[in-house]
Amino acid sequence: MASASSGSGGARPWRTALLTLRDESLASPSPPALLALLRRVLLSTASASTSLAASAAALSPHEVGSDVAFLAETAAAVAPCDGADDALRGVCHLIHDVMCKTNMEIDSSGWLPMLKFLDTLVKCSIEGGCMKGLSVRTAALNTASECLQILRFWSRDYGRSSSLTENSHALSVIISILSCLQAELNLSDKPNGTGISSHMSGSVNNKNSNIWDMKISAFSMVEDILLKIASSMSEDLWQSVVEVLRKVMDFVAARNLVTESSVMSRFFTSFLRCLHLVLSDPKGPLSGHVAGFVANLQKFFVYGLRSSSPPAVAPNDIKTDSKLRASCRGRYRPPHLRNKDGGGNDSLDGRSSDNEYSRYDLSSSDSDLSDSDGYAKTGDRFRSSKARLAAILCIQEYSCIKIPDICRADPKLLTSQWSLLLPENDVLQQRKYQATLMTCLIFDPITKVRMEAASTIAAMLEGQALVLMQVAEYKESSKRGSFTTLSCSLGQILMQLHTGTLYLIQRETQATLLAALFRVLILLISATPYSRMPKELLPTVITVMCGRLLNKHPNRNEQYALLVNVLNCLEAAFSKVPPTLDVFAVLTQDCCAGPSHDEQESSVIAVLLHCIEEGMHFSVRCGAFQVLRSVVHSYPSCANMIWEKIRDNVLDLLQMQSFEDQKCDANFGPPGPKEESSIKGRCLVAGIKAMDECLRVSSGFKGADDLKECRLLDIQQLSDCTINKSIKSAPHFEIEVSGSSQNCTLDIALGTSRWIEVIETHLPQALSHDSAMVRTASLTCFAGMTSDVFFSLPENKRDYVTSSSVHAALSDAVPTVRSAACRAIGIIACFPQILSSSSLPGKFIDAIEFNTQNSSTPVRITASWALANLCSCIRFRALELHADQSAGVLNKSTISLLVEIALRLTKDGEKVKSNAVRALGYLSRFIRFSHQNDTINDPSDSVFYGDPVWLERMVQALMSCVTTGNVKVQWNVCHALSNLFMNDTLRLQDMPWASSVYSILLLLIRDSNNYKIRMHAAVALAVPVSRLDYGSSFPDVVRGLVHALESLSSNNSSVPSNFKQKDNLEKQLTFTALHLLGFISPNDDPSMKDFLIKKASFLEDWLKSLCASFNNAEHQPLPTVSINDEDGFSPNVTQKVMLSSAVQCLLDVYTSRNQQTIAQRFEQLARSIA
Repeated sequence: MASASSGSGGARPWRTALLTLRDESLASPSPPALLALLRRVLLSTASASTSLAASAAALSPHEVGSDVAFLAETAAAVAPCDGADDALRGVCHLIHDVMCKTNMEIDSSGWLPMLKFLDTLVKCSIEGGCMKGLSVRTAALNTASECLQILRFWSRDYGRSSSLTENSHALSVIISILSCLQAELNLSDKPNGTGISSHMSGSVNNKNSNIWDMKISAFSMVEDILLKIASSMSEDLWQSVVEVLRKVMDFVAARNLVTESSVMSRFFTSFLRCLHLVLSDPKGPLSGHVAGFVANLQKFFVYGLRSSSPPAVAPNDIKTDSKLRASCRGRYRPPHLRNKDGGGNDSLDGRSSDNEYSRYDLSSSDSDLSDSDGYAKTGDRFRSSKARLAAILCIQEYSCIKIPDICRADPKLLTSQWSLLLPENDVLQQRKYQATLMTCLIFDPITKVRMEAASTIAAMLEGQALVLMQVAEYKESSKRGSFTTLSCSLGQILMQLHTGTLYLIQRETQATLLAALFRVLILLISATPYSRMPKELLPTVITVMCGRLLNKHPNRNEQYALLVNVLNCLEAAFSKVPPTLDVFAVLTQDCCAGPSHDEQESSVIAVLLHCIEEGMHFSVRCGAFQVLRSVVHSYPSCANMIWEKIRDNVLDLLQMQSFEDQKCDANFGPPGPKEESSIKGRCLVAGIKAMDECLRVSSGFKGADDLKECRLLDIQQLSDCTINKSIKSAPHFEIEVSGSSQNCTLDIALGTSRWIEVIETHLPQALSHDSAMVRTASLTCFAGMTSDVFFSLPENKRDYVTSSSVHAALSDAVPTVRSAACRAIGIIACFPQILSSSSLPGKFIDAIEFNTQNSSTPVRITASWALANLCSCIRFRALELHADQSAGVLNKSTISLLVEIALRLTKDGEKVKSNAVRALGYLSRFIRFSHQNDTINDPSDSVFYGDPVWLERMVQALMSCVTTGNVKVQWNVCHALSNLFMNDTLRLQDMPWASSVYSILLLLIRDSNNYKIRMHAAVALAVPVSRLDYGSSFPDVVRGLVHALESLSSNNSSVPSNFKQKDNLEKQLTFTALHLLGFISPNDDPSMKDFLIKKASFLEDWLKSLCASFNNAEHQPLPTVSINDEDGFSPNVTQKVMLSSAVQCLLDVYTSRNQQTIAQRFEQLARSIA
């Protein structure tokens, strides 16, 4: 009882004061009255706060917490009153004392008023005090310190379960406090003053030391809050955080405060971590901050390392004794088990001397946080590596998220950033100043920092691969001149990245870092335009990688991982286009030394073939098969060198009775329950794909026969607009090497014999394999066959190919297999002789129709592609023979079925729709919609007779697709309309839809952002062969084309793909305009003639430029327009004749309108052409 009485008496001052405050507040007093009440009850004397806090200790934690929350809410209400600053600070001091002396518990509803009070306090009392006298500033700093401690209590007791609103209020308070602290530093910490001096190695006075400690605490809490709300915070709050970070960063840079000390190291770590979190989820633009942040972040790349720097790397020293290094490094030992004298694993003297940076390498430790760990014991005693790591992570966020957007807005910003972050020279020299990410990667003693540096470089390469491929080029210093262009700067950077990365790959033994280096190298290979770099660069990469293939590693698991990474790099290297003779020389020359000097040198091909042998791990064999496939694809003459090994190893894999895999090591993980995760399955698929590539070379495959594509070698091959379209699935036959033995010559007999062998031994097992991946890869082999090889096969082998494809398309349950079967059908359907078969076209059509209704989109895409190819083949047969020689094979119901399938597919997805439109175009080319030109006695019996309703539905479908489809759909519609216009059974002037079609094409020419679409639309408008075909739309078509020509010179498209199409578009518009101008006459509509008079000046200049092109060619006519004869549209005039005709027609018009001056100029022009 005594103690209870004592406790009750001790609590009386607190209870009395709070009950008085609560009672008086019930009457809702005005803010001034409430302020007076607070001063009278709680703040009457200087010692009142201390006594009240002491009495609160005798109460229950929950009661005290409820009272404190009420006190905070009440105090916030007096903020608008004049002179309330001291009262607010007094309440804050009281709350702080209570928190320090009690274990109070504030529930979830009480913390929000507390945070709002702190927010009000900071804005009213602290922010204003930072710019006043010393005493006021000192009071404000004391209050700020108390606020931070209150927030620390909140974070400790309630932070984990706090809401977004509470966290946002807390963050707002902390940001305001940080602004105040920064303002105080700006006033008190002058250069050469009493603050932190850049010349005193981090020494601080007491006042500034407290400020930096407060900032560390504040940024630590900011980090905790951002971890919880970074993805959902408001843009305004995010922007306020960025502004504070930028001010702090600028201050540190301006005062040269990137110094090494315990306080500053902790500060930079917390500060940079906050910056990283802000950048990781941006809510607004950062373009205004990027240059400043990046320039300052670079200063932290060697933070903590300048006082003890490793020596520069010797570029010519490329040998490494991995065994010695491994023995010196030893196994990882926890800090508490290491010798206190730093011996054993911590000894620097026992490290390998041939690895220049090895004595700074702490990769033997799994942690970079231990101060007693190796080099960190002396060189990282302030744990500066955390700051370096955080700075690199910030750069990584810029690379991954913001740099692409910034570069689109300001390309120059890319140059400054890359030149700051990556080296343009001397990559192997240690940099104490102006360090780069490669400096961190090569020289940093902490493995984790090096790992993140590699990841950041990889992110930069990945984000800017397209820019590098389009822009970068390397020039020797003697050729660059005094000014380094963007392209040369990027070229130098790529060269230095190659040098540094290859240097590390040759020496590094740490497995995780090696994996990161290989990722950098793969991205570097992908992003480098080797055609504009030194010609020996890519061969050097290949030679170094091949050398690593021959290196042995004591750990088998790490050896497997190393080999797979090396093979991935080689695959990327051999996939680079265009192929080069230098790489081909490396492939075939004996340039790779064996693991010991006694072994003979081997060619790259020989080393790769060794990697697919049975004794190798399946993962290694898989990678080697993929590399060999790339080799054959880029350098077809290598196919004969590897064919037998590929064939035999694939057969061995197929004949394995068990599908059990080798035991999987930790680097690859255990094989999962699904066959797709099986290493052996992937290996077999890779082998079949390599064999497929060899078969394509032997067959002379240069792309599907339909990829003459009727866009380029059909009606679209007008004027000089021929485009050599490369087919990705076709080997690169264009490279020729001196010496007939090295060139790839087509031998149909060889290709046929290899196909027969594969059909007899490999495919029966592969097509019946349990693995869907294997069946898919096997069917894909058929998609690389050519008609010459196919029809050179015995009939039973041809039947096997077609029946296997049709059976898989109809019966296999796996979508990828059915898709591959449809692709094989689509290739074989391109062979015109197929239509001579009595049953094959019908089987193909059944398989195609069945798969166009499949639920899988990839299956429908390949089925629709096969449909378009089959329709193209039928069109060729119909127009080539000019007779119904396919009667008995195809009938009218078959053509009707093809039309219905194509019309149905125009309502499918974009890729399916694109193929369906192609099919409609081919069908509309040969179907006879009227019979006046037919020579058949009974046209209704013609196989190619078409119902007029089809025509209307086809046109409607094409018009719908051109308005709703994507780019590819639109240009296929233009091509389909070209085919339709070429149907000589149509009288275009009588078609009710003709004017609408012409209008659509003109709109595409005028408004489309894609130059290829505009070119295809111009081709379609050039198809009608007479003035009559254009009907009433003729004046509109002429006007549209003249406007298009006029605007082309002033239309500077920013789309990169349009640059290479602009010349072709201009030539096509020229051809189409000359074609149409040749039809004008003095009898045309007056408005038409008025338009021509208005545009006379432009037309004269344009026609003069065309005449000048003839004069520059020594008065030789331009090449005759080349149109595929199969389409029946073959103009017999040259462009020069067309030009002469157009000028003469314009002259006649101007003469008829009494435009004598214009007529005289055009008459002179006509004489210059004659």
